[in-house]
Amino acid sequence: MKKILVTGAAGFIGFHYAQRLCAEGYAVLGIDNLNDYYDPALKQARLDELKAHENFEFHKIDLADRGAMEGAFSSFQPDVVAHLGAQAGVRYSIDNPHVYGESNVMGLINVLEGCRHNNVKHLIFASSSSVYGANKKVPFSTDDNVDHPISLYAATKKAGELMVHSYAHLYGIPSTALRFFTVYGPWGRPDMAYFKFTKALYEGTPIDVYNNGDMKRDFTYVDDVIESLVRAIDKVPQADADGAPYKLYNIGNNSPEDLMEMIGILEKETGMKAEKNMLPMQPGDVYETYADTDDLERDIGFKPATKLSEGLAEFVSWYKEYYGLNENKKTMSS
Repeated sequence: MKKILVTGAAGFIGFHYAQRLCAEGYAVLGIDNLNDYYDPALKQARLDELKAHENFEFHKIDLADRGAMEGAFSSFQPDVVAHLGAQAGVRYSIDNPHVYGESNVMGLINVLEGCRHNNVKHLIFASSSSVYGANKKVPFSTDDNVDHPISLYAATKKAGELMVHSYAHLYGIPSTALRFFTVYGPWGRPDMAYFKFTKALYEGTPIDVYNNGDMKRDFTYVDDVIESLVRAIDKVPQADADGAPYKLYNIGNNSPEDLMEMIGILEKETGMKAEKNMLPMQPGDVYETYADTDDLERDIGFKPATKLSEGLAEFVSWYKEYYGLNENKKTMSS
């Protein structure tokens, strides 16, 4: 039985990935610190779902805790590491920079050292479309220059890619970095726009619409991301021109959608009308994201294609069930 260590296992993508891995018969060790960046009860609920699997084990560890991370690696001896844990959020990084240094930089060093000293066969690293910054050329290609991040979060993800590449080069650790584009779906993150809008619609409160709604996002349904991650496991990179066994891919829908279109779909699915609070662009935000996925399709053999209307319908259905709205109970508190 192949053993996979998943960091951020109680997070949105980590939860879905660990669940799929357990269903497919892998032995999974999940690591998470269950912090309060957003509702810890949601993280615990995800974790409770995972604990139903006999082949799932959980350690509550902070990525920056060097000793605990060393212990987890040495005791579990993973074949593959999926490093999905990180401090997320563009706007949060403006006011809380130290958290990003601890989690996204020091935490990654601990993961890389764990891979180095425990003969890990493949490291999969979660990066972000935010590394493209205010890139004007679309679609965004992994060949584009991304040396001008416009948020600290983006800078830590770019730094992460470079750190992973350096370890691949120095120690021959086969590594795959994946730039995720606006992942959404059931069990999602409450800090993301589609989740906040849905909550506001059901509570009858206004929604904040930045740049007066003139924004585009390459929304990627979580099941498509998970399929890409699963297929990546056995696609172990070979040495590149620099001698590093390292590959970098975009995971996006290859189809940017208007923010106002997303709001319209949520209005339809909830049966509510949004009261919109139109605001200017926020610091660190970008106008458009758009993924070039040709490399992913060629090497992994898969292209995300779930329509936004279908994915949001699944999310709203989950939201109503999770927060008990089908029984006319109150939604989550503010």
